[in-house]
Amino acid sequence: MTKLLGAEELGRNIRRIRLERGLTQERTVAKLQVLGSPLSRSTFSLIEMGRGNVFVSDLVALQKIFNVDYQEFFRDIPPGRPGRSEE
Repeated sequence: MTKLLGAEELGRNIRRIRLERGLTQERTVAKLQVLGSPLSRSTFSLIEMGRGNVFVSDLVALQKIFNVDYQEFFRDIPPGRPGRSEE
């Protein structure tokens, strides 16, 4: 399975979208589990904090749960890798 490396901006966007939809972490994780994800609430919390990696398949499930365009997950994420200076 392919993972996206954790990023604070991605986590913040997931949290923002979840809150806009009026969902708790527990309810979101329950919906993910119905779609086949084994994700726990504690792991989901790490993802929202930008400290956990997210499986691409879980991002697909979140897109369905939240009913948003994928670009919403990546809003305000700058190109390039963190900590790299331009040459």
